[in-house]
Amino acid sequence: MPTDQVRLEDLERQIYDLGHTTVFASRRDPRFSYCLYVPPDLGRGHAPDLVIAMHGTGRAFMTYRDGFAEFGRWNNCIILCPPFPVGIRGDGDRDGFKYMQEAEIRYDDILLSIVDEVGERYGLDITRFALFGFSGGGHFTHRFLILHPERLWAASIGAPGSVTLLDPTRDWWVGIRDIKERFGITVDVAAMQRVPVQMIVGAADLETWEITHRKGSPHWMPGANDAGRTRPQQLDSLRRSFEDAGIRVRFDLVPNVPHDGNQVVSQVQDFFADVMKNRRSMRMNPGAMKAL
Repeated sequence: MPTDQVRLEDLERQIYDLGHTTVFASRRDPRFSYCLYVPPDLGRGHAPDLVIAMHGTGRAFMTYRDGFAEFGRWNNCIILCPPFPVGIRGDGDRDGFKYMQEAEIRYDDILLSIVDEVGERYGLDITRFALFGFSGGGHFTHRFLILHPERLWAASIGAPGSVTLLDPTRDWWVGIRDIKERFGITVDVAAMQRVPVQMIVGAADLETWEITHRKGSPHWMPGANDAGRTRPQQLDSLRRSFEDAGIRVRFDLVPNVPHDGNQVVSQVQDFFADVMKNRRSMRMNPGAMKAL
């Protein structure tokens, strides 16, 4: 290959594939896409970890990508932010991704296919990743954790408006009774116990107009409002449900913070950094991992 062509390809990679990347369409389903932050020195030193930041109802996916970029640079992490558009089926539905399934679309499978694509693009074997989501993203994150704990090395669940409790007496999405029939997955509580979990919400996040389910609304079902009236109450119910199942939870109620994901990003990054430090030290010392 001519030298000038090699240089052109290197330049294009620097501009579009490293740092703050362009937006890529998913090869599996081009209705979906993703952007990344990729450390410019990718490939020098140990393989990077993957951190996924899931948007809320407002779909501010690039805001979270940019908010995690410096974290990614200094902690050798790829940051992945996939937007799940409103009304993907032409019906204007804003909330389908929050409940993991929308007609024929399985959002957990879409995300996993994008993770595989990112691994292929950068020559990485990404078995596990960290997942953060706030508001609608918090919906997605804790439900993804319930379905796929084996794929996560950490989960940060931010201010979901409705929660799925580990309740075997109620159907999805309020509980988990029919998960096997609905998703073909058996809940693996032992695997969930191995995932470090943060739950985070602002103490001033008390508006209820958007999170109260009313009979006749698309996702209303019996018990829809039972976990609590406000987001802190909902998240505390989820904490108690997880802890009753033996899942350890770091619960952060952030003073004076309303419903604003940008105001909790630093605490989420601290949590991920602590988990990464432990993971990397165990990778360097396999004997310590066996002793745990």
